[in-house]
Amino acid sequence: MELAHTVCELLGWQRPSGRLKGRECREFLERLDADGRLKLPSKQSGRPVGAKTSVPTTARGEWQSELVGEVGDVAPIVLEVVRTADQRLEFRELVGRHHYLGHAVPFGAQLRYLAYASRPMRRVVACLQFSSPAWRMAGRDAWIGWDEPARQRNLQRVVNNSRFLILPWVRVKNLASLVLAQALRRLGADWEARYGVRPVLVETLVDPARFAGHCYRAANFLRLGSTTGRGRMDRERVRAGAAVKTVWVYPLLPDARQRLRA
Repeated sequence: MELAHTVCELLGWQRPSGRLKGRECREFLERLDADGRLKLPSKQSGRPVGAKTSVPTTARGEWQSELVGEVGDVAPIVLEVVRTADQRLEFRELVGRHHYLGHAVPFGAQLRYLAYASRPMRRVVACLQFSSPAWRMAGRDAWIGWDEPARQRNLQRVVNNSRFLILPWVRVKNLASLVLAQALRRLGADWEARYGVRPVLVETLVDPARFAGHCYRAANFLRLGSTTGRGRMDRERVRAGAAVKTVWVYPLLPDARQRLRA
């Protein structure tokens, strides 16, 4: 990381917030090392990007008393950005134990939320994670209509809803779409405060074998079709059709497409 930070300083490679893009630079150096272009010094062992994290096992991750009813019965719903160490542990445990994809280290930028019901007592009912977008996605890219230079300039203004979990003991009608709507209303300001760039589009991928995407439709997302099923890291195109997902997008601004093409 020290080497990556030095390279970033020399090249002026930084985020709009002014922070160095050390993690991305380190991964690029590691790719050059793997290709035999250079030889990196040995590094300390650590958890690779995207690896499954260790998941705590505590009482708050156990199955709790069911919460059933209408949104009005548990309102107001309060959305909080995950900031403290305790919130990070709680988010990791709930998503790690109850989301079918588990908890993984997000790639690049990320912002996480915990949603709380206020009645009959304050308790967590949902978890959301937003992170860096897919590098390329045919349906999304065609819908935006950007060329390659515009995509490279503006991709950082797209964010991906990479995790969304309504806790399994929570069965509150319309809760999912309400939580999504609340997150979308504040995401632009929260993301800009952390990373210095204002996103204009949210994307997400839904596994059609598991979910129909009703909550995204109810939150006014647009369905753009399906992916090729290759996944983020299939650069050799050997996994086509292996994990097809449905693509949904939500413009945070009415002229989102025009801004991304600019």
